Amino acid sequence: MNRSSLTNPTTRQHLLAPSAPGAPFGIYLHIPFCARICPYCDFNRYAHQEPLIPAYVDALIGEIALTRAAYGPLRAETIFFGGGTPSLLEPEQVARIIEVLRREFELDPAAEVTLEANPERLGDGKLAGFRAAGINRISLGVQTQQAHGLRILGRAHKPEVPERALREARVAGFDNISLDFIFGWPGQTVDDWQRDLDTMLAWQPEHLSLYSLIVEPGTPYHEAVRTGKLVPVDDDTTADLYEMAIDQLGAAGWQQYEVSNWAREAGLESRHNAIYWRNGEYLGLGAGAHGHISGVRASKLRLPAKYIAEVNAGRLPLDMSETIDAPTAMAETMMLGLRLLQDGVSATAFAARHGRDLRDVYASQIAALEELDLLHWHGDRLKLTHRGLLLANDVAERFLPE
Repeated sequence: MNRSSLTNPTTRQHLLAPSAPGAPFGIYLHIPFCARICPYCDFNRYAHQEPLIPAYVDALIGEIALTRAAYGPLRAETIFFGGGTPSLLEPEQVARIIEVLRREFELDPAAEVTLEANPERLGDGKLAGFRAAGINRISLGVQTQQAHGLRILGRAHKPEVPERALREARVAGFDNISLDFIFGWPGQTVDDWQRDLDTMLAWQPEHLSLYSLIVEPGTPYHEAVRTGKLVPVDDDTTADLYEMAIDQLGAAGWQQYEVSNWAREAGLESRHNAIYWRNGEYLGLGAGAHGHISGVRASKLRLPAKYIAEVNAGRLPLDMSETIDAPTAMAETMMLGLRLLQDGVSATAFAARHGRDLRDVYASQIAALEELDLLHWHGDRLKLTHRGLLLANDVAERFLPE
């Protein structure tokens, strides 16, 4: 679907009519500004453009109003400020955005409201300000506590900064804190990762996201690897580091509910990200944000200045949209749902959503993956085995449409 087809109000209303009434619905807001660019990051982000932030916040509020006028009210259970570095915003700016969201949309009174934050620049009462603004969950980008790892990853903070930020978040009243760590970075040793795992367990956050470093095309890391300036950790070692996390966090009582995510106890899983993994529906607001509603995936203009100009002209800042065909929708349900380790993919839910029998649609793939001990049935649910967990990306590729 091209952009011009979205000018028809009837079409637009259809696009944002959630297709599964009662299913969790989320709102994602993209804040594309960073104080500096991490060399491994390929997200839509821009350094040294902080002077644009006030105009960008105004444009976000304008986009919320335009969305409400075009599509009517939407009921949401989660809000997620991602980036970029959303913590570059001032608490007052975050409060304005949340206030407008609550006014224009039907938000669950108990909505999970997450803000991603870098541990530096969170002093001077900023965390308390975010809590007062309505943020009730903080996702803190630690990445590693090893000084040489922070240098390799291009992070701005020192090892002592995240623990201070964590303490200040507790004092500010946050009782739902997630920490991000990266493993498999160039030069990382088993001892480095062991120290990071010991740190996670000692700090006792509510949630952990542990990501294997991926060298993305177009990033400075990709060029450094191509020219031999950096040597990434090999796949076998990365798998060993991952298994260390699985074993040690599991022994400590942590629940691995998704391929890269752990909750300290049941009920502390990320509600917003669970919408993605269940191939659910969400509204994307902000430059480069993506949304997925009623079988249509859409994205917004990527450049902040163009995004601001479009909103100021009274137009929704759409960049592209596409109707998701049936084979792609079914494949995405499989590829995303299998990441949820306890839930997997329910054959009953698959049939209710897609009108097809999971066992028929993917008979050959499932049989082959069962033979390789990568998938298994648990009652109605198809799940990754432990071996499948270690090869989750390879398993997911088997379900790609031909």
